[in-house]
Amino acid sequence: MRKRKQFETPPKRVALFVTCMVDMLYPNVGMAAVELLERAGVEVVFPYEQTCCGQPAFNAGYRDEARSLAERYLNVFEPFIKQGVVDAIVCPSGSCAGMVTHFYSVLFEDPRMEANRLRAMALAEVTFELTEFLVDVLGVTDTGSEFEGRLTYHASCHNLREMEVDRQPRTLLSSVEGAEFVELNGHDECCGFGGLFAIKNAEISTAMGQRKCANLAQTDADIVTLCDVSCMTHINGLLERQGQHIRAVHIAEVLNFRRTPDERLQAPPPDLPQTLTRPISNEPKDDEQNRPRRWQDIR
Repeated sequence: MRKRKQFETPPKRVALFVTCMVDMLYPNVGMAAVELLERAGVEVVFPYEQTCCGQPAFNAGYRDEARSLAERYLNVFEPFIKQGVVDAIVCPSGSCAGMVTHFYSVLFEDPRMEANRLRAMALAEVTFELTEFLVDVLGVTDTGSEFEGRLTYHASCHNLREMEVDRQPRTLLSSVEGAEFVELNGHDECCGFGGLFAIKNAEISTAMGQRKCANLAQTDADIVTLCDVSCMTHINGLLERQGQHIRAVHIAEVLNFRRTPDERLQAPPPDLPQTLTRPISNEPKDDEQNRPRRWQDIR
């Protein structure tokens, strides 16, 4: 069982481990995660040298390549922790957080790699999935978000089984103003993605995804929220092909969605995912006028 650090006082600064898919494909999820943390009183640092956690290579059996990426993760994030620059590492993905916290010690299990194994175990204690950090570390139960409609929740495999995170996202979703929560039949069943599994076993992956989508249709929900963009990509692809109205949205965007007073007077636009990715305000605050909101824009 993973050992989690118990903080005497709430952390004031964290490092964001953004993950490949969020950085390259879904930057809005990363920005939503940052804004959630900042609104909770936490300063967010982004180490630019970070790369892949190594999970695809690890799952494919390329242990040497995965080990190189794991060592890079240690080299990039460890100084921030050891030097006291940040108190913890937060990741908007149960899958990548699970790789870091559970399988780095496997990559370095050779006695000749004991030093790296100990380094990995130390970082595992301070690496948290986003909702886990918000609820269990910061004590947040309400992010002030709102959503007019029905929503349901899919528990991604790694977050549920490796990180043991389920209560936390449900706690946060229960506080979303205006939302009607509908339980998903088979919420804890795999969506069928599984990274390389979807490529090597496409027919099985699709069948599993179709069963997930059939269960989603029964909820008549407007959105299904989840904690991993990999599941989100797979599910949305199937939903779109089936012509279903429901869409999968990462929990960071759901929890970060707040309308301005003017927007509350207007009818919500029909495209639900776009309403969840609109900025909180069109006008930046004074201290944000010259502050880049995307790490890719910082020079």
